[in-house]
Amino acid sequence: MSIVKINVLTVPEEQRETLEKRFAARAGAVEGSDGFEWFELLRPVEGTDTYLVYTRWRTEEDFQRWMAGRGQAAHGGGGAQGDRPKPAATDATLWSFEVVQQTGPKQA
Repeated sequence: MSIVKINVLTVPEEQRETLEKRFAARAGAVEGSDGFEWFELLRPVEGTDTYLVYTRWRTEEDFQRWMAGRGQAAHGGGGAQGDRPKPAATDATLWSFEVVQQTGPKQA
């Protein structure tokens, strides 16, 4: 079954709009990657300053290939540091999960 990567981002309130605009601007950057299955940017509703970036991949190897290529540039590995804008997040942690069960809506 698939694997899930959740990037946990601490984003101060004054940086939320910046973060969301940056993700919107790079729409399509991951969708064509081999093994990519799903993406969601989850905004906190109340009581936290933590955003979740959810991606789902066919295999760990597919995710690692993306990270070594296009993902490296998307996560700060491309270009000189002086060329990059200041990060919107103040902290980031990557969680990894295997999908062991799944379901969807019942079909009528």
